[in-house]
Amino acid sequence: MYRERETQRVGTLVIGAGQAGLSVGYHLARHGLPFLIVDAGARVGDAWRNRWDALRLFTPARYDGLAGLPFPAPGGSFPTKDEMADYLEAYARHFDLAVRTGVRIESLTRRNGRFVATAEAGRFEADSVVVAMSSHQAPRTPAFASQLDPEIVQIHSCNYRNPGNLAPGGVLVVGVGNSGADIALEVARTHPTCLSGKESGAIPFRIEKGLYRNGVVRLFRFLGHRILSAGTPIGRKLRPAMRRRAAPLIRVKPGDLSAAGIERVDRVAGVRDGLPLLADGRVVDVRNVIWCTGSVPSFTWMQFPIFDELGEPRHERGVVTEVPGLYVVGLTFLYAMTSATITGVGRDAAYVVNAIRSRRAAPRAVDERRVVPAA
Repeated sequence: MYRERETQRVGTLVIGAGQAGLSVGYHLARHGLPFLIVDAGARVGDAWRNRWDALRLFTPARYDGLAGLPFPAPGGSFPTKDEMADYLEAYARHFDLAVRTGVRIESLTRRNGRFVATAEAGRFEADSVVVAMSSHQAPRTPAFASQLDPEIVQIHSCNYRNPGNLAPGGVLVVGVGNSGADIALEVARTHPTCLSGKESGAIPFRIEKGLYRNGVVRLFRFLGHRILSAGTPIGRKLRPAMRRRAAPLIRVKPGDLSAAGIERVDRVAGVRDGLPLLADGRVVDVRNVIWCTGSVPSFTWMQFPIFDELGEPRHERGVVTEVPGLYVVGLTFLYAMTSATITGVGRDAAYVVNAIRSRRAAPRAVDERRVVPAA
């Protein structure tokens, strides 16, 4: 027999319990605003916990804490992904943030002036909604990947954990971003490895050196936080390209790849006889392919006509003006180059929470049930 889903009413619903969602929760709690954070993961921090085993952060621990709680590690160390996941879980517990895990929102609509978020476990009604999710959600692989020989192990970087995921034999890593370079360097210790594509540059120093950890990182944070932002002419000029372009290699350098015996090959253009075909006409005979080809936004569950050419919600510094009461945090270059990073997400969260406060205080002079798409 059909049973109507239980409905819970909240002031602000925050979707996502990563660093973005927890930062929003922290600022909502500071101002005494009622809220609930929901997340599809089984535990707070699972977005970090479920990445590949050897992943470490690129920033020293002294810069990896969120507002109000320093990261519990030596300042010059580079935390592992599990340490970051555990820190986020501890952060939610330390500030007693209202978080419900195991809740995947399936649709978000608005009825009679209130938002309605539907999940398998029930429904939520809210005056405001903050979508605290990154720009990278759905793994991207080329359409021709399905034409590869079914005996070839294919895995996307978001599902890769360690070389134990792979079959014996050669490995083709596709994509020379930071994930592709890190993973290629790891699998090359146990498997003959080819790396396809060309990197988008590399920073010209070692991040483990004291000069970087104690000085250069501060300069980069200042530039990314204060100069390369939507509040400056140069930031506005560079923002469109920076939203699309892959980041330069940070920890791994091109020379490291060569020294590890990794063969650099042309980009993968298709499939021939079940094997990867390169743009230069060569065929690569491998038993494994790791797609380090990035991820794309996946906001189709938000049932509003508000998306730009990249598939992200249109907004003004996180405020979705076309749908009053809807906000976003955590997107790439939402306001500044640091917006999607641990060091930058707090500022965006504070701004959005101030917008929520202002909206709550303002008289409702218009009918907010009407959503008008931008021209």
